[in-house]
Amino acid sequence: MTDITIPGGKIRSFVERIENLDTELQELNEQKKEVFSEAKADGFDVKILKEIIKLRKQDQNERDERETLLDLYMRAMETAQPENAAKAA
Repeated sequence: MTDITIPGGKIRSFVERIENLDTELQELNEQKKEVFSEAKADGFDVKILKEIIKLRKQDQNERDERETLLDLYMRAMETAQPENAAKAA
């Protein structure tokens, strides 16, 4: 049988770094929840704020394409005959 040397110190280092990052992520998520709670207490709609954040992450072309498709689908639904909509369901 051959001896296999496992660098335990290096493994511990990686594990501890990952654990520290997990702790930091939990703290950041707590802070994020607090900010949303503050916004809600000030009368803002949290769902709308989250939607704004989501939209700001997209580039302008992506947003334009999404809005165009949304508008197209909404208009198609509005102009559809009620009978056809019932059959599709």
